[in-house]
Amino acid sequence: MDASSSSSANHRMGIIFNAITHHQQPAPPITTTAPTSPPAGVQLSRYENQKRRDWNTFGQYLRNHRPPLSLPRCSGAHVLEFLRYLDQFGKTKVHTPICPFYGHPTPPAPCPCPLRQAWGSLDALIGRLRAAFEENGGKPESNPFGARAVRLYLREVRDHQSKARGVSYEKKKRKRPPQQQHPHLPPQLPPPPQHHHHGNVIHVMQTYPSAHHPPGAT
Repeated sequence: MDASSSSSANHRMGIIFNAITHHQQPAPPITTTAPTSPPAGVQLSRYENQKRRDWNTFGQYLRNHRPPLSLPRCSGAHVLEFLRYLDQFGKTKVHTPICPFYGHPTPPAPCPCPLRQAWGSLDALIGRLRAAFEENGGKPESNPFGARAVRLYLREVRDHQSKARGVSYEKKKRKRPPQQQHPHLPPQLPPPPQHHHHGNVIHVMQTYPSAHHPPGAT
């Protein structure tokens, strides 16, 4: 084989090697930590800031899980475990069926019924995490926050709390003002006080390094 033939063969092999390595290049991994600060000159909305905190907190929950859990292996069942874990930081009184104030929207006296996360807070949280998952490299078809089990759980929480608290979560149709230009943002959780049992969903969790025993998890 002369020099020109050898050079031509090497060139073809180089093209094939580049094509193979390019084809086998892995997809970018899903990140569980959002950037700590926005680009210079960009001011994020309250919704975007809350979504970043939610995403960082969920990533911390996965790292503290025993055994540690990677995001690609996270399923709807793990999301349910996370939501049940958050109940210990809830501030909404949910009456039990044996409570005399069951179904009473304005109880006249205190009762020992447990505090839980309000359905509206959980619903908004899942919406933000579902969006953050895809913004950080996740595929819509594998989004654990959009799993059917999660939707059913939120529906059960809504129905249960509606009956227990004597309130309706049905959306009322209202006419929008003709010149309204501000986008509707999900309700924000209140800022956390100093004590754990009054903290909000996100900030209080960051004071708990271990999340491997969520209440109610199986």
